[in-house]
Order: sequence, then C-alpha cells, then structure tokens
Amino acid sequence: MNFMASTQPENRLLGPQSDSQRTLYPYVTGTSVVALKYKDGILMAADMGGSYGSTLRYKSVERMKPIGKHSLLGASGEISDFQEILRYLDELILYDNMWDDGNSLGPKEVHNYLTRVMYNRRNKFNPLWNSLVLGGVKNGQKYLGMVNMIGVNFEDNHVATGFGNHLARPILRQEWHENLSFEDGVRLLEKCMRVLLYRDRSAVNKLQVDVFLKMAPNQIYSLAKLLWSLT
Repeated sequence: MNFMASTQPENRLLGPQSDSQRTLYPYVTGTSVVALKYKDGILMAADMGGSYGSTLRYKSVERMKPIGKHSLLGASGEISDFQEILRYLDELILYDNMWDDGNSLGPKEVHNYLTRVMYNRRNKFNPLWNSLVLGGVKNGQKYLGMVNMIGVNFEDNHVATGFGNHLARPILRQEWHENLSFEDGVRLLEKCMRVLLYRDRSAVNKLQVDVFLKMAPNQIYSLAKLLWSLT
C-alpha cells in the first residue's frame, strides 16, 4: 500500500484553468516618450532602447506606431503589454472599417478608447504596464493626449511619459509656442531627448521621431518617420 500517495492534498475544485495570472512587474521596458504640437501637425519622439531589468538588452525597439488614418501612438513601459494594446487597436480599426460608412476613428476617439481599456484593466488588478501618448490630426484639428497604467489621462499641447515628465516638460513649458515650425519643433525634441540621454540610465542615443502632418492644399494626412543618433 502506498501511503505517500494518500497524503497528497487533492483539490478537485481548483484546477489549472482556475489559476489567475498577473503581471507583477514589467520585464522588457522602454523609457520616455515626448510629443508636442507644432503649427502643421504632431511631432513625437522616443529612443529605441529596450531594457531587461537594468540591462540595456535591445537597441532597435520601435515604440511608436500609426493607428488608423489619423492617429499615432507612442508607449513607454512593458513592451509585451504595448504589443497587446496594438492587438486591441487592430481589432478596433478593423471593426470600424467594416462599417464602410466613409468615416474613420480620429485621435480623440482612439484616446478615449485607450483610457477605458487602461482603467478597466486597473480595476481588474491586472493593469497594462504602459504610459501611452496618442496624437493625430483629423479635419484640420490637432489632438495630443496621454494616459497612464491606471487610467489617469489628459490632453495638452505637449506631453511626456516616464522621466520626460520631470526632465522634458519644464523645457517644453519654457520654449513651446503655438506657431512652432517643423524645424524648431524637431530641435526642441532633440534638446529634450539629449537631456534624457544624459540623465536617464535606460535611454540610448538612437532615436525614432514620427511626424504626423496635414499637407495643404490637398488635405492629405501623412506620417513620416525619422531615425537618427544623438552624439
């Protein structure tokens, strides 16, 4: 007789399917995203580093993606959670396109959707470990907002996540103005990213800068991507 087998506790009510998994801390993360409005559209910048804990493991991680026809999304925080958010948005844009009614979701609608997603996951005590920046142009109106991992959100003329909230926002408050040209906007973003490179250990000198603009007079919205290295 095997007495050892009979001493093992059996819980028939709690099987593998009932296990609840939570992200207790992020694994591979990206640092700050900085974005601003300029006179013709939206500028957004982030470095391309991916940190595994405190180790700069990846050097070519893109953390900004176009969403639909009118929006641009940037994310700091857990990279895998950002990929999950992109999957949600792909489904949202696909469902919107299926209506084929000549209308499409603008940046304000996408931002509102993301605030609900982040707040919903926070209420389930299973948050998506990201801070998101959403910008875009629709019908000539520029929009720029952000939302963090617990659903706190706002709209502003310039936003930043991570260390950018502490180091870049003071520079933006001092130097940003409504009639900022493209060249001045890029220089301002470069200044912010250089400060972050010097002060943030998770930052790298390889940058991705995305431009979302309206090109008059034919009212075409276009997205341009710039890559360069700080020296």
